[in-house]
Amino acid sequence: MGRPGRPRGTNNKDVICSMRMDKETKERLDAYCEKMQIAKSEALRQAIQMLTEEGKGTV
Repeated sequence: MGRPGRPRGTNNKDVICSMRMDKETKERLDAYCEKMQIAKSEALRQAIQMLTEEGKGTV
């Protein structure tokens, strides 16, 4: 018998990354996520994408 639970998708997020931030930054992130109705992890993924787009960042 297989494992119970949801089946694995095609774009699994299996890497965990934690970070420390000051209270003001956390409050700004929370406010943004509430306004946009997205998860904090999705907001951070979007921010990283914007920072690393060609010609936009130093990467």
